[in-house]
Amino acid sequence: MEEAIYSSPVGLLNISGSDAGIRSILYGDFVKENDMVPDCLVECIQQLDEYFNGRRKVFNLLLDAEGTDFQLRIWKLLQDIPFGKTLSYLELARISGDIKAVRAVGHANGQNKLNIVVPCHRVIGSNQKLVGYGGGLWRKEWLLKHEASFDMPGLFQQEC
Repeated sequence: MEEAIYSSPVGLLNISGSDAGIRSILYGDFVKENDMVPDCLVECIQQLDEYFNGRRKVFNLLLDAEGTDFQLRIWKLLQDIPFGKTLSYLELARISGDIKAVRAVGHANGQNKLNIVVPCHRVIGSNQKLVGYGGGLWRKEWLLKHEASFDMPGLFQQEC
């Protein structure tokens, strides 16, 4: 597994992956030792740059997520939430096929290790409040405001 540290507007991200795909994008206090990026992570960093610069609304990366079948299914549904839009945990449970699975959906959402690319930040409480983000609610708020500022039809071409 290769790693790179990416400096983003919401802090340092540790990106890990291989030729099989991106395994994780995690927030944290990392030491950025050098600027060398392994070949298998270059595209991820380029797409993150485009996202943060408002030129990318959809990520097109090979992902190598590890999780249960249920988690993988929920993470796939997260990728279907449009840029600049939000969905409640209840709505996500309903879409998953089991409205009673709200807590399980929330737990799966919290286990997502592909922050930003698998947009768990787009899931909010039924009362429209920002709840439950492993990177901190300030990051969730920043990401949602960032997307809202670029969610103007026709202004940017969707790159994938």
